[in-house]
Amino acid sequence: MSRRDTRSPLALSPQLPTSDDGEPVFPEPWAAAAFAMTVHLHERGLFTWAEWAQCLSTELHKPGRAKDGSDYFDCWVAALSGLLVSLGIADADVILALQKSWQRAAEATPHGKPIELANDPQR
Repeated sequence: MSRRDTRSPLALSPQLPTSDDGEPVFPEPWAAAAFAMTVHLHERGLFTWAEWAQCLSTELHKPGRAKDGSDYFDCWVAALSGLLVSLGIADADVILALQKSWQRAAEATPHGKPIELANDPQR
């Protein structure tokens, strides 16, 4: 059995950007973290492959997507957030507040420095 055959089915998600050897390719560290978190939660049994596939597919087929697929991991995060909220694992208001806090932190962080929530001026 090859390594590819033993990976989580999440690694075979539709439209997942991959390298020539089939490994996931991430545009930014946060995308890799979102992928890893999703795989971990799935493997822990918080949601099934079918539940994940449906949520991701819904996000990927929404109107207004980037034609070049550059928003793939934005869809990934939206799907994960929506799934966790629908399962009662996360609160939509808390997720939105964290998104806004990260955005403020990013805007307040000097160029070249790591973005940390502590940089949010409202925190």
